[in-house]
Amino acid sequence: MDPTVAPAAPLTGLRHKDLLGIAGLTPEEVVLILDTAEAMKEVGQRAIKKVPTLRGKTIVNLFFEASTRTRTSFEIAEKRLSADTLNVAIATSSVTKGETLVDTAMNIEAMAPSMIVLRHASSGACHLLARICRAGIVNAGDGLHEHPTQALLDAFTIRERKGRIAGLKVAIVGDLLHSRVLRSNVRLLTKLGADVWVCGPRTLIPVGIEALGVRATTRVDEAVEGADVVMMLRIQLERMQGAFFPSLREYFTTFGMTEARVARAKDDVIIMHPGPINRGVEIASEVADGPFSVILDQVANGVAVRMAVLYLLAGGAEHETAA
Repeated sequence: MDPTVAPAAPLTGLRHKDLLGIAGLTPEEVVLILDTAEAMKEVGQRAIKKVPTLRGKTIVNLFFEASTRTRTSFEIAEKRLSADTLNVAIATSSVTKGETLVDTAMNIEAMAPSMIVLRHASSGACHLLARICRAGIVNAGDGLHEHPTQALLDAFTIRERKGRIAGLKVAIVGDLLHSRVLRSNVRLLTKLGADVWVCGPRTLIPVGIEALGVRATTRVDEAVEGADVVMMLRIQLERMQGAFFPSLREYFTTFGMTEARVARAKDDVIIMHPGPINRGVEIASEVADGPFSVILDQVANGVAVRMAVLYLLAGGAEHETAA
């Protein structure tokens, strides 16, 4: 290193006020989030699981789609950071009277929240709000586009169990076409140096997905062979318009993760699933509940990762200095 050149200052926050997708994060920012999440996980192990980091901040959770894990995880993360939290129930909001997303957001914006956590069925909805809102926008899943915090918690779980991400073989199996989890994970895992394989019926493999730096196959045994990580994806019947495979039973026979298929992977493989699980469709119960499964670890880690994201979007160490 040239002694006349000062080393780059360590990152203490994220460059943008919003988290819209993995593509907008540098590898250094991803590592910063994962490192920060390690500290946040320790908060969840205390007797009093709360820190005053976001005291005085108001965060609105605006979910236009059904959610259990993501919505609950964000709410717990916000409360542990001492933020004031508001959950907008879409079913009882003015959206049912015909109000548009923009008008809903602008009315919430008029109440001066610090951040809005948005889940919406339309791809790009969070990008739209980021352009018109002063509040920070966090993408909690937009259509078929991205689900960045899911990918971050998946990466955190992999790193926690494996000690690294670079060089690992990660097989992602299932409904690739309709999965925003796939798109975020591919961007993140390849960004951090993983060897990513994707597998599913030919009808459910997005055209040109290899351009994202992954290997695609319709043979699940090939994808799983020697894998360090196997990530199963849910069959999203609610997004399918047409027949993509003959039946759920045949899908499980051909692509379902069974103990026999797990045996093809590394001896210390970890099995992941973003949930909700369709048992007997994409994964057998003995695998989902077996010794290699880290599915509940993913759920637990989701709180720590989302705490890290909210903390860093609020300014990270700079925020604490100003407090």
